[in-house]
Amino acid sequence: MGAARMSEQAGGMADRFKIAAAVALALAGLAGFYFLGERAMIIRVFAVLAGFAAAAAVFATSQPGREFYGYSQESIAETKKVVWPTRKETLQTTGIVFAFVVVMALFLWVVDVSLLWIVKKLLG
Repeated sequence: MGAARMSEQAGGMADRFKIAAAVALALAGLAGFYFLGERAMIIRVFAVLAGFAAAAAVFATSQPGREFYGYSQESIAETKKVVWPTRKETLQTTGIVFAFVVVMALFLWVVDVSLLWIVKKLLG
């Protein structure tokens, strides 16, 4: 039991170092953007992208990175299960919403004008 706990702690510590390294690489990419201020913009952007790509690669080797990857795969699978509305259904629903908004606007306008007329009559 003690050996398993020590192994778990060592894995957690390694993950912390990997996450710290990933953050450092991302920051290095951002720093490269400013450090290369005299260079062409494409080189500066490449420095940021390279730093973020290296950070993502290091983060992917950690346990939280693997869990995030699994979560993203499950999310993609769930998105594929969604039954998306057809174009016709989308247009019909949008039309109903617009019609409701117009009817509600007219109703509120009538109420507003009626209340204004009542107030004018009461105040003389």
